[in-house]
Amino acid sequence: MPLDSPTPSSDDGARQRRLLAARAAHWQASQRMTAVLLSLWLVTGYGSVYFARELARFTVFGWPLSFYMAAQGASLVSLAIIGWYAWRMRRLDLACDAAAQDRP
Repeated sequence: MPLDSPTPSSDDGARQRRLLAARAAHWQASQRMTAVLLSLWLVTGYGSVYFARELARFTVFGWPLSFYMAAQGASLVSLAIIGWYAWRMRRLDLACDAAAQDRP
């Protein structure tokens, strides 16, 4: 080993541990949020179809309410899920970067 090569200091080890801990926390939060949002998407996507017969007696602008919910409601919920995911992941990414660089 050459004499002029830098030796790892204890500060580098602590930084590596912080980085690994921040990445693990980021990954766990990301997985949890994805599972919740996929569950919500599943419930809205299939829930409106499952309860369509009970809602068929109500009409909105001449169309059965079940058709309206399947065509409009589930689509709007999907867009809201996408928006929430993008917003929340941005915050999680920024928090992970701050934790890795040891910033408040």
